Formats: sequence, C-alpha cells, structure tokens
Amino acid sequence: PTRHTGPPDGGWGWMIVAGCFLVTICTRAVTRCISIFFVEFQAYFGQDYARTAWIHSIVDCATMLCAPLGSLISNHVSCQAGIMLGGLLASAGLILSSFATSLEHLYLSLGVLTGLGFALCYSPAIAMVGKYFNKRKALAYGIAMSGSGIGTFILAPVVQLLIEQFSWRGALLILGGFVLNLCVCGALMRPIALKEDCKTAPEFLEQDYVPEAQKQNLKRMSICSPLIKTWSHECLCYCSWKEYDFLLMPGFMVLAVSVLFMAYGCSPLFVYLVPYALSVEVSHHQAAFLMSILGVIDIIGNITFGWLTDRRCLKKHRHFCYLFAVGMDGLCCLFLPVLQNFPLLVPFSFTFGYFDGAYVTLIPVVTADVVGTSSLSSALGVVYFLHAIPYLVSPPVAGWLVDTTGSYTASFLLCGFSMIFSSTLLCFARLARKIKRTHLRSLTNDTGTKQHIWTNGAIAYSVTAKLDQKDVEFLSVDTNSYNSR
Repeated sequence: PTRHTGPPDGGWGWMIVAGCFLVTICTRAVTRCISIFFVEFQAYFGQDYARTAWIHSIVDCATMLCAPLGSLISNHVSCQAGIMLGGLLASAGLILSSFATSLEHLYLSLGVLTGLGFALCYSPAIAMVGKYFNKRKALAYGIAMSGSGIGTFILAPVVQLLIEQFSWRGALLILGGFVLNLCVCGALMRPIALKEDCKTAPEFLEQDYVPEAQKQNLKRMSICSPLIKTWSHECLCYCSWKEYDFLLMPGFMVLAVSVLFMAYGCSPLFVYLVPYALSVEVSHHQAAFLMSILGVIDIIGNITFGWLTDRRCLKKHRHFCYLFAVGMDGLCCLFLPVLQNFPLLVPFSFTFGYFDGAYVTLIPVVTADVVGTSSLSSALGVVYFLHAIPYLVSPPVAGWLVDTTGSYTASFLLCGFSMIFSSTLLCFARLARKIKRTHLRSLTNDTGTKQHIWTNGAIAYSVTAKLDQKDVEFLSVDTNSYNSR
C-alpha cells in the first residue's frame, strides 16, 4: 500500500470517490428500485403486502447485518478482494432471482445472496473515502454518496421500461449483469497506509510474555497489520480489542441507539411510496417518476450538504446538521398521508429526497468525528450493522398495518415519529455533553485545569495541584467528546 503521513485530500483519492460513487449506484440505488418490482411480485405470486415486503426487508437487512463482515475482509485481506467478491455474489443473486418460482426463492436469492454481496462492497468502499480525505471529507462523501440518488433517478424509469418490455424476470437478469460492475469498482480501491495506522502498543510491548525478538518485530508493524500470522495469540486478542474499543465510548452508544430509530423510520417509505401513489390513482409511470425525483434531489442533498458542512462556519456544527436533516425527514413522513394526488406528492419527493441525501452523507462524517479515522472502517461496519434489524422489521410491520387498517396512515405516522425521536435523542445527548463541558471549564479557573484535544476526539483535562510542596498533575479524559477540527 502507498504510505502517507496523512490523508492526501486529492490525487488517487478522487478515483476512490468515483469507485465509491459506482458502488452506491450498484448497491443502494438497485435496492431502492426493488420497490418498483413490488406490485409485479404481489400480482404474480398472489400474496399480501406483508409477505411481499419481506423481499425488500431481507435484502436491506442482509446488506447491513453483514456490514461488519465486509469491514473484516477489508481490514485483514484487502478492500479490493472484498468488493470484487461482493460483486460476484450480488450478481449471482439477481440472476438466480430471475428464475424464481415462489416468494421463498426470492427471499434466499434476491434477499440473502444479493444482500450479502452488497454488504461486502458498501461499508469498505465508504471507509476508503474517509482514509483518503480529511479537510474535504464531507464534500468527498457528498459526491460519493450521490451515486444512490443519481442511480435511483436513472434506474427507476429504466427498470419500469425493462419490466414492460421483458417482464420482471428479464429486468432482474439485466440488473444482474449491471451489478457485475462492482468488480470494476473494487479494482479502483488502491490501499493506503497512514501514519496513524502504524501505531504500536507500548503497554503491550512491556508484558513479560512477549519475546524480545517479537517485540522488535511489533515495533516495526502496524497494530492491526494484515501480517498478524506472526503474532502471538495474546497480541491477536489485543489487536481485536483495539479495533473495536470504540464500542464503549458513550458518544458512540448514543449514536448507535439513534441509528436504530432512524433506520426504522426511513426504510418503509422506499418500499411503499410507489404502492401508495398507485393506491391514490397515480399512474405507473408517474409513480416511477416520483422515485426518480426523489433520487435526483437526493443528489443535490448529498453534494450541497457535503459542501456546506465543510465550510468553516458549519464544520463545528455537522452533528446538528445531521440531526436537523433526520428530523425534517420525519416531519415529511407525518404529512405524507394527506398528500393524495400527483401534484402534492411531487413536493414531498423533493423535500424528503433532499434531507435524505443530507443525512446519508453525514453518517460517515459524524461517525468519524466520534471514533476517529483509524477506527472508521470498523465503526461504519457496526453502524450499518445496526441498520439491519430495523430494515428487516419495519417494512413487514408497515405492511401489516396497511393490511389491518386498510390505509397507509398508521405506517407513515410511525415512521415519522421514529425519525423525530432519533433526532431528539441526539439533540438531548449533545446538549447534555455541552453542559458537562461548560461545568468542567468553570473548574478550570479554580484549579488550573488545562484542556487537551487528542487525535481521536477525546478531551483530556489535566489539573495541577500542590502535594507536599510539589506540583502533581492529574489527568481526566472525557471520551464522550468529538474532534470538531
């Protein structure tokens, strides 16, 4: 891998952004377009809303549930191998789905196999962008994540046309060939070695059970190097712990809980927007056009929010920008049941699409602010893993509510309140942290406390006091703090 003292913020990094852009088209955009097959599957197999919705739920769940597996392969084998393998699995799943004879067949092929392939591609590609960019990280992520919106804008009408010309089986077969482009994306992911990735563990090297010869080797190796085969069992355990020690950070715990509610609220809309539009007598082409509008406005949200939050005035407030975008999407869902014709649904697609693109762009940025760049790949794997259960449960629950109540109102209200709660939880946690920091600063004037910001975002407070006529410095670390530089 190419060695750099810090993220290059350019050069081959723009090719990494292009590769991630294509990955989001082939994964997230294709997943969104599965909702266009919803009515076709329901009519062909003669099943209700809840059973048919499991197809979209399983592919989304498998993508997020297996995200840590993608991070693991990326960290210990290579990002290139993981994405290429994922492309082959996803393509095989879509091709096998074109021969489906039952919903159970689609659950396994389109749901499990395709979802697993997407998982091996998605989080490693996103993490690679974070390794190549620092100063322009939000803009780079905005461009990379805009592939989801651009792909939805282009693929939604194309998939509808393919279904009309070749039936749903032919459309799935063609999508299977298209998804093979993930292998090309994987080839672009050139590995990079940063200075902060090449840290040794001084406290580990001081242990008696580590031979002197091995200590010298460890000093020349990264703490999570792929060459772990030469390490002792104890060192491997230490490496695994250091890779996931962010799980105990209070800031990450709050983010994880909020992600659960956010994921529950956002998933059903992409499944039921087209069926809801058809239920209020919107034509098939107009319903597919709503998905296209949502997709193209998603692009604007990706890029503009990425650019704005990289500005000096907003860079310190990216966390609040993220929770504002999530809250606005929740409000959009609350108003959706009263929008019952195409002219009213168009502004909804504009608004929801814009803020959806905004918060999707900021998820990896906010995660990096919490855990630091060195743990970003593993942390993103966990964050996307947390999407799995809500993605699995929410569309069938929404479908059950539609089957039971005979309308979409309860489903959309539940989604809206879930996203608003996610935003409110983060807001209160942020305010509590700010109050705590204000209290600690007030102690500075009385005790001579000095504040230090560490590279992982933690804030350390050193207090100098007189003990036996000597100056003694005490150190306190606030791990629930973020690096806002």
